[in-house]
Amino acid sequence: MSDVQYGAAGGGSGGDRPRRTGWRRLVPSWRVVTGTVLAVLVLLLGGFFLGYALVSIPDPNAAAVAQSNVYYYADGKTELARDGAVNRQNVSLSEVAETAQHAVLSAEDRNFYHESAVSPKAMLRAAWNTATGKGRQSGSTITQQYVKNYYLNQNQTASRKVKEFFIAIKLDRNESKDQILEGYLNTSYFGRNAYGIQAASQAYFDKNAAQLTTAEGAYIATLLNAPSEYDLAAHPENAPAAKARWNYVLDGMVKEGWLTASERNATQFPAIGKPKPVASKAGQRGYIIEAVNQYLDENHIVDSDSLRLGGYRIVTSIQKPKEDAFVTAAQNDIYAKLGDTAADKYVRAGGASIDPATGDVVALYGGIDYTKQYVSSATNGTYPPGSTFKPVVLAAALQHHSQTQDGEDITPSTVYDGENKRPVVGPDGPVGYAPENEDNRTFGRINVTEAMDQSVNAVYAQMAQDVGTQKVIDTAHELGMPDDVKIPTTPAMALGSFGASPLDMAQIYATLANHGKQVPYTLVLKVTKDGNDLTLPKREPKQTVPRDTADTVTSVLRSVVEGPKGTARVAQDSDWPSAAKTGTAENDIAAWFAGYTPKLASVVAVLGMNPDTGKQEKLYHALHQDRINGGGPPGQVWADYTAAALRGVPVQDFDLDVSKDLPPTSPASDEPTTDTPTTSQPPTSLPPTSTRPPTSSPPTTEPTTPTGPTSEPPTTEPTGEPTQTFDPLGGLTGAATGGPGGGGGPGGG
Repeated sequence: MSDVQYGAAGGGSGGDRPRRTGWRRLVPSWRVVTGTVLAVLVLLLGGFFLGYALVSIPDPNAAAVAQSNVYYYADGKTELARDGAVNRQNVSLSEVAETAQHAVLSAEDRNFYHESAVSPKAMLRAAWNTATGKGRQSGSTITQQYVKNYYLNQNQTASRKVKEFFIAIKLDRNESKDQILEGYLNTSYFGRNAYGIQAASQAYFDKNAAQLTTAEGAYIATLLNAPSEYDLAAHPENAPAAKARWNYVLDGMVKEGWLTASERNATQFPAIGKPKPVASKAGQRGYIIEAVNQYLDENHIVDSDSLRLGGYRIVTSIQKPKEDAFVTAAQNDIYAKLGDTAADKYVRAGGASIDPATGDVVALYGGIDYTKQYVSSATNGTYPPGSTFKPVVLAAALQHHSQTQDGEDITPSTVYDGENKRPVVGPDGPVGYAPENEDNRTFGRINVTEAMDQSVNAVYAQMAQDVGTQKVIDTAHELGMPDDVKIPTTPAMALGSFGASPLDMAQIYATLANHGKQVPYTLVLKVTKDGNDLTLPKREPKQTVPRDTADTVTSVLRSVVEGPKGTARVAQDSDWPSAAKTGTAENDIAAWFAGYTPKLASVVAVLGMNPDTGKQEKLYHALHQDRINGGGPPGQVWADYTAAALRGVPVQDFDLDVSKDLPPTSPASDEPTTDTPTTSQPPTSLPPTSTRPPTSSPPTTEPTTPTGPTSEPPTTEPTGEPTQTFDPLGGLTGAATGGPGGGGGPGGG
């Protein structure tokens, strides 16, 4: 009975399972395992979708998009300089050699084109190897590495890896594989401060990425694994490891079918170039970069903010042989001759050279070194150009068919009164300006050409009044003087009593050399960004001054070079037919030489500037000379530069169309007069500004051109100071209304 009851009870209870005993109690049931796995999967999937939803593709980090601007000489191949914090130049995938692309894929991600953006298997393998001490590995695909380079950072943190994972997946859906590979190649670091494969190709092999050989491309790919360690120029002891990695890359290319076995066997380890010094702003580079950037901004090609972001490839108009020739001439003729006086410390040199036919600025000299003297003397427009402006006055007179106060046409043979301190007169009498001639010399009756030869201030100040100062200003602008150069409307303008730069004056002389046809100057031949050419301003030649006017001025300026008393005779050292004019600013703060051949127009200036304050300083006794004249060091630089710049070019003469009356070429006499000339009486109320040529022979006593003062410079200032003053950093203040020297001063030529 009890047995039956026991059995019935057992059946009625549903047949309870026997309880587990021993170790079996520790093993979870299949229900628990299944539930746990499902829960984990739900959490993982939920976490994945949550992460995918929450993590968005961010903006690229600033360092990733920063590029350098690369400046080239006019040949478009020779690098002049780089400007920017990051040495990077982005290129399209088509601008990278295909074998180099395959080498990178072989080194970093052979399944890039066939698999997804992330590789969990590779990530797990990398984690295991790192944990077991086999070396830290990222396990990242090329897409993940690109995300790290372009959007995130290099920090090895869990949060960054999570973001990298999700961004890579999203990016793979938004961009093509080619776009991702291109971005990766442009953002990766290859050592030698080279970011991107183009900068790396230049750094290691001095060539563009499109020109890389198979061996070179494999080495570039090798660097991705250890950029600094595998730079064999810096670490030759790492050659075995670098070559092993290089072989690994090539073998992978064979395995993937990107390289045949025979090609692999024929590939030799490449010769690695030595590190090149960075093309910084030292020497002339900084001056040129500064001038080019200003040109790009002012001409609305690239604004300054965009330039700071970088990525521009800029072909300048600077021709390296001519630039080198300018540097050599300035070094030999100025800086090598500096003495130890206080004035020698103030010496600055600047210059510009333009091809008259094209307007290309082929050379620009800003100073001894941008890192030592950052203010460019080539573009510094605060120094008066002195008598180099006198040809503009003559051009205006010829262009406008101007007449003297007594009604005589102004031509190269027109005779003026060259009396020292002769008051300038207008229709209503003296205008309150009586310029000194150089060294207070009186020249008597002298024609316009001879007055240009010997830079007679009295003649050209009166001529400016005769022509009309506004007409002179108009002609200056037509010849190429920038509109922002403020030229005073007083007769002192004839003596260069305003601020202008050597580049400004070079444009004027280039137009004269081009027969009055102005071609606006340029410093830029081509600009590209991301492979696209930017639009440059049209620079059509324009006949702004009649040809016979410009050619007549050229004929007069040739006399300054070839005449026995011309102040620019040093130009003959160039061995080219030349037209030129010298200029010396008041108080010897600047000396100029401006001139041209049929092929080249150049201006050289020696300026006095305090290196500590920027204040303009006198140059008396600098360069072992009592006074710096335009025909001295500036002229010698001009001649030596021109000779070197045109070496190998067939010499040709000027092709002039001269219809103006030219004076006879009889030589002038040797002695200046000190009294009022006997052929005209001193002015009383309304003195004539010129007289008709005398019926007798020209006087036999004319002034000689001095090579410098015969005594010490005056220790006292002239008694009649002009009201015009010159701010060394800001230009002119006041107006030139009086004083014996006026704004141009007695320096003359």
